[in-house]
Amino acid sequence: MKFKTFENTVDISKEDIYRDLFKENQSRIRIKKEETAIKNLARIFDAALTISNEKGFSAMSLRDLSSEAGLSMGALYSYISSKDDLLDMLLQQGRIVVFRVLLEQIAGVDSPRDRLKIAVQTHLYLSEIMQPWFYFLYMETKNFRKEDHKKAIESELFTENIFQEILDQGISAGQFRPVDVLLTSAVIKAMLQDWYLKRWKYERRNVSVEEYAGFLMEVLGSHLHLEKT
Repeated sequence: MKFKTFENTVDISKEDIYRDLFKENQSRIRIKKEETAIKNLARIFDAALTISNEKGFSAMSLRDLSSEAGLSMGALYSYISSKDDLLDMLLQQGRIVVFRVLLEQIAGVDSPRDRLKIAVQTHLYLSEIMQPWFYFLYMETKNFRKEDHKKAIESELFTENIFQEILDQGISAGQFRPVDVLLTSAVIKAMLQDWYLKRWKYERRNVSVEEYAGFLMEVLGSHLHLEKT
């Protein structure tokens, strides 16, 4: 699937993301009008990712966030009471999308070879659309408090587990040669991370996300002894 086709057909609109986030956090959000809340949550989280990716989450103050989002401090406190609240919802934001879309895309695909290709493409395409969130999660995890660090690690392991399951299925079906499944899935994850952490490098070389996905599948094909399709 081409990136533009994915972007046009997969439902990852900001409105839906923040509607889900609003519904999950109604007990802490003091604004009850849904459309207003959705609009301002988008402003808050876009601003938080912008500031965090420029100078780090720990260095960001709520006053910085208020200014970048264009909301008064009083308005900001209607949505979050602290940076811990903000971080918890930032982690939720990505999980809502990544978990749902990845699982939806591979559902009903029987061939492990096809499932692997779709999972790789979906992860890369999601990270292209949501690059600030993926970058934030990778760069900031080490600074999170214990509870949030655990959630961030669980998010990373969730995608690795998907690859592990696909590899196990492919080996059992005779489509893949026997390999170290844990190590292979970890390397797949690392190659996926390289795309959103070092986009500047690939932009400089005029490498598109479709080309990177194709190259990654060629590497995996050689490792797993896949025939070209």
